[in-house]
Amino acid sequence: METFEIFLNVISQNIWMFMMFPLLGIGFYLTFGLRLITIIKIPSSFANLFDRDTNQETQASGEISPFKALMTALAATVGTGNIAGVATAIFLGGPGAIFWMWMTALFGMATKYSEALLAVHYREKNAKGNFVGGPMYYIKNGLGKKWQWLGFCFSFLAIFAGLGAGNTVQSNSIADVLYSNLNVPHWLTGVTILLLVAAVLIGGVKRIASVAGKLVPIMIIAYLTTTILILITNFDEIPDAFSLIFLDAFSGTAAAGGFAGATVMAAIRFGVARGIFSNEAGLGSAPIAHAAAKTNDPVKQGRIGMLGTFIDTILVCTMTALVIIITGSWTSGENGATLTATAFSSALPYGNYIVMISLIIFAFTTILGWSYYGERCAEFIFGQRSIIPFRIIWCAAIPIGAITGLEIIWLMADIMNALMAIPNLIALFLLSPVVFKISKEYENEINLN
Repeated sequence: METFEIFLNVISQNIWMFMMFPLLGIGFYLTFGLRLITIIKIPSSFANLFDRDTNQETQASGEISPFKALMTALAATVGTGNIAGVATAIFLGGPGAIFWMWMTALFGMATKYSEALLAVHYREKNAKGNFVGGPMYYIKNGLGKKWQWLGFCFSFLAIFAGLGAGNTVQSNSIADVLYSNLNVPHWLTGVTILLLVAAVLIGGVKRIASVAGKLVPIMIIAYLTTTILILITNFDEIPDAFSLIFLDAFSGTAAAGGFAGATVMAAIRFGVARGIFSNEAGLGSAPIAHAAAKTNDPVKQGRIGMLGTFIDTILVCTMTALVIIITGSWTSGENGATLTATAFSSALPYGNYIVMISLIIFAFTTILGWSYYGERCAEFIFGQRSIIPFRIIWCAAIPIGAITGLEIIWLMADIMNALMAIPNLIALFLLSPVVFKISKEYENEINLN
């Protein structure tokens, strides 16, 4: 098992050293190709998100409201990446890794915008008359049927990435935090999650969206409120924390306490890898949810879609990182969710239980969100008949993840995340003229009115 872990680690290191450049590069290219609108339009995008007319477009095609589409996408992204992933990035790459997480988010907003826009623009109806979309569909309908093999590649890789990053990593993290805090057996946690997830999946995307629409906003607000309270009580430490992040991003981090030290390349690698794991910009997963939105406006949904990256990384991940750094817990030698729990416990009474509850709910909603992604990918490859078998396999993987070693699961998730991004990035680059054209036409129309 140790040899296998070493083997996976070598693969993960090499593939992410290769992938971080196209992921950041495509984001950079799209950001400037869109003339920075993904940054400039953040305030108006939030206004659209909560606009009553946007979410009650009765004449618009789709299954769920634009708000619920974003919540479904956020359900899949706001998870262990925000709690355990941030901590792991700091543990392996030092505080400087957070800067590179920000870079993935800054340029990733343009990537997520483009994904959501293309998902709505190229979506189609399935055999049941429901709208489906995502990279496999904008590859097929945008690039033509000669490229359909690339859509199959994406779908195949996304299924396995979902079983890793979206399923087993999440159940493992829940099981780990419950065992460390309440001594709940890993197998019992796995079985319980299985039953809860199965109960939701019976209702399909509308049930998933309904659960996500209620749980995700409540938990994000509750989690951010808690971190803000900690930051207020340690206000004087915040400038030093930001200074440490910026300096270490370009100089590396010296060994301190239980922290072994990290090079600049380690900061970049783990910052980008954990950033992508957290916000999923460039992976092609989120547009699968946005394709189901009740909207006839690809640009508006694109702007709503890009908010997922902003909320996930710029807000939630940053808050987690600041708490870990200002409390000094990052030098404790702890890793993953345990490091985050240590930081919260040192700042608040019973802080570890706050982390525990947040992680459980975040990870649970991530399992739900990714189940929908995997289901749509299975449908693309095998048709409607594959949905029930996929749900059975998805649920069966949950307890397996709960009792499996964390390091191996994280490594496999990293590898699958990187691989599934390749077909999506190719499609985004080739279809970028479409994104630019539709966006420009929308801006011209707005200016005329």
